[in-house]
Amino acid sequence: QVQLVESGGGLVQAGGSLRLSCAASGRTFTGYGMAWFRQAPGKEREFVASASGSGLRTWYADSVKGRFTISRDNAKSTVYLQMNSLKPEDTAVYYCAAYAGWYNGATSVREFGAWGQGTQVTVSS
Repeated sequence: QVQLVESGGGLVQAGGSLRLSCAASGRTFTGYGMAWFRQAPGKEREFVASASGSGLRTWYADSVKGRFTISRDNAKSTVYLQMNSLKPEDTAVYYCAAYAGWYNGATSVREFGAWGQGTQVTVSS
């Protein structure tokens, strides 16, 4: 079982940037696809971005393409989400999640077996 801890959330003005981190513990970190999801008040949890175990392949929700970048440093067992040009509609709790096995771009919440506690991102207008 992998344990995940997010950090880096906070309050930022529209147009600003924020970088989230997710530190993982457990064996075979490179064996997990990693993803970021977010959940706004009253909304369903939605897929944001993900990366294959190696980090060589990435996937993004249409709403964040060109603004967000996912990356991972397997030597540090950490995945990042660089968020630029933030909009008020990006306001949500952001969660990282791990997918066991060969990851090929799955985006459903139920496909991910481990979750962090989440970190709040608030974008003011």
